[in-house]
Amino acid sequence: MTLTPLAAAGPDLTSSQRERYARQLRLPGFGEDSQRRLASGRVLVVGAGGLGSPALLYLAAAGVGTIGIIDDDVVDLTNLHRQVIHTTAEVGVPKTASAAKAIHDLNPEVRVIEHACRITEDNAQEIISDYDLVLDGTDNFLTRYTVDAACSQLSVPEIWGSILRYSAQVSVFWTGPNATAHGVPEPGVCLRDLFPTPPPPGSTPSCGEAGVLGLLCGQVGSVMAGEAIKLLTGTGDPLIGRILVLDAASTTYTTIPLRGSLDRPAPLGGQELTDACTLTPRVATIDVAKLHDLLEARTAGDATFNLLDVREDDEWEINRLDGAVHIPLGSVLDDPSAAISQMPSGPVYVYCLGGVRSLKAAEAIADAGTTAISVDGGIRAWWTEIDPTMARY
Repeated sequence: MTLTPLAAAGPDLTSSQRERYARQLRLPGFGEDSQRRLASGRVLVVGAGGLGSPALLYLAAAGVGTIGIIDDDVVDLTNLHRQVIHTTAEVGVPKTASAAKAIHDLNPEVRVIEHACRITEDNAQEIISDYDLVLDGTDNFLTRYTVDAACSQLSVPEIWGSILRYSAQVSVFWTGPNATAHGVPEPGVCLRDLFPTPPPPGSTPSCGEAGVLGLLCGQVGSVMAGEAIKLLTGTGDPLIGRILVLDAASTTYTTIPLRGSLDRPAPLGGQELTDACTLTPRVATIDVAKLHDLLEARTAGDATFNLLDVREDDEWEINRLDGAVHIPLGSVLDDPSAAISQMPSGPVYVYCLGGVRSLKAAEAIADAGTTAISVDGGIRAWWTEIDPTMARY
């Protein structure tokens, strides 16, 4: 599917630009016209993380004229094995600022717009409307469906990528009158053709829980940058109506067709979207500050309870809370009564990395007849709010 270029051709190239992009200009079917279109192109990258990092570098290196970066996070040491736009010196620095500096160092001709905020329903359309296309490198379903809704409503193309452990998926979504005008057959395709609704909250592990192969982020981010370049210049065949599936463990690349539907669900929004992406606890929860007070009371002999860590063995080896019993979530869910029998009688406070697995375990324990409380934010909240010297992952 060859589409008309998304970006208009900018001014003639300077001699310096011809030298900088010389190898790119020699590509058959590319040339100065395509380079001028890149120079006038405007790309918004949502998330300067694992996928956004390599995409940002290659978009800047290719000569995209304006790049917007939206991210509300700061650089963490655990980011650096995959978020290659950041360096050790930038730990603690806002990701938008760190990424903007790296882009400027690589190609000072690129204009960078920093959006140091989280993209939400309140600001998504206002921000996205200033760009030709969006590259979605986020890692949570609430943001993904928010971006999908805004892009659909504005008829802006969305380059979508997803990665977990050794596997990844990439596609291009584009619906509406702008898509039709550029040659996309009606009704186009969007995220809701692939996943009509978000998966049940807590059913998909995060990269922090499941792990991710850092170099796979580089492969996927590069593919996403390539899709942006194709759309801006009208070069090649973009991944509209197709999903590229990558498996780094077996080194396989598969393309699966994706057909758009007029009967696709309408975009989720408001409380409906929040509810679809948020776990609703059936047990009590507690924050880490209150847990800290309870642990001090237990040490002083003024409180009696059990502390249960339901993370995996490798996570337990990295760090743990003193006095915790370790039973991985799978074992708890397989036989809650057996898990309970491994602890003295009394209420059970359950923690994991971020608070999702602990909620599942606490509900299973409560269903088996023992009072259980889940720790909000998990051990990640503990090292953020209580003990910043704790080893992180």
